Amino acid sequence: MANHVLLTSDDHRTLRITSERSAALGDAVMSCLIVPSEFRRVQNEYPILFRLTPQRDRFQALAMFGFEPGENLFLAGERWEARYRPLALEIQPFLIGHPATEGGDKQIHLDLDHPRVATGGEGVRVFDDLGRATPYLETIAAQLGELDAGWQASEGFFAALARHELLEPLTLEITLADGSTNRLVGYHGIAEERLQQLDAVALGELHADGHLLPVFMALASLANVAELVERKSRRGDLRG
Repeated sequence: MANHVLLTSDDHRTLRITSERSAALGDAVMSCLIVPSEFRRVQNEYPILFRLTPQRDRFQALAMFGFEPGENLFLAGERWEARYRPLALEIQPFLIGHPATEGGDKQIHLDLDHPRVATGGEGVRVFDDLGRATPYLETIAAQLGELDAGWQASEGFFAALARHELLEPLTLEITLADGSTNRLVGYHGIAEERLQQLDAVALGELHADGHLLPVFMALASLANVAELVERKSRRGDLRG
């Protein structure tokens, strides 16, 4: 159960955050929500897929780490084997809070029950002894700002995908080295054939609105499925 509170230097002067990576700290996840503005960085490492929200009212973009719930094939003990981690993971246990007053700045909130909140003397300080933000907190604040801006811009991105019918159902059936089969169902990918059929006007519109690059990045990211399969096969060999 989340326990969100407003982050303040008065209440959290001695707060420390555990920055290591591990399953116990919440990293054992098969996917992570991402925003279009980070697709270029994500596509270097992970497949990008799309899925309807549980309410089935809109799409979300996901960086895929595995093939089943709780499986992160990039997590090896306390080591994350990729150069980039999505913003929504990096900012934990912090999140964006609503402004205290209408029109005011958004606030930084903290989930006190998150396992990254250190209970002993280990971890990274959030405030210094004078109550000033540490470089760590300044980095988190910048990442929260980027993530928030990305969420705001994603509405236009997904509206453009719908307008041009650029999402199609995608089922990935993967055969591993041991002969076993894994399937990813319920996801969508960029409709490559439909993209190729768009005329110059439609492509120009997508480019002018900043949506064309994320579309191509999502399409290119599917090449990482082979890497995911290889990681899955190696894990099977190690466990066997």
